Amino acid sequence: MKEKVQRFMMGRYGFDELSKLSLLLTLALMVASMFARNRVVYAVSLVLLIYSYWRALSKNISKRQQENQRFLNIRYQSIARWDKWKSRREQKKIYRFYKCPQCGQMVRVPKGRGRICITCPKCQAEFIRKS
Repeated sequence: MKEKVQRFMMGRYGFDELSKLSLLLTLALMVASMFARNRVVYAVSLVLLIYSYWRALSKNISKRQQENQRFLNIRYQSIARWDKWKSRREQKKIYRFYKCPQCGQMVRVPKGRGRICITCPKCQAEFIRKS
């Protein structure tokens, strides 16, 4: 039986990160539809399940890899934004953040120094702000 499945899956794409996420969302939506008794949520979960298996059984491997790579890029960017926001939130007690008026570079200065002249490390522009 195992050999038959292996032969069937030969030349097919299989499951990747995007497929795993869609299966997880399918499971969550099916559980939610059981409690909410909403046919629309159940229909969406079935469509998502079909899409996930369609991707896994597809023979167009290059197209599925491109889709997965786009998903991974979006996921990485969102995680990086979240980490940046979290880091800035932690530093907010000690520092103030200003955008350079010329180049848009974020500049971090210590709080409680009064009006100071800030020099942008990227373009060397000077601007005055209250810290």
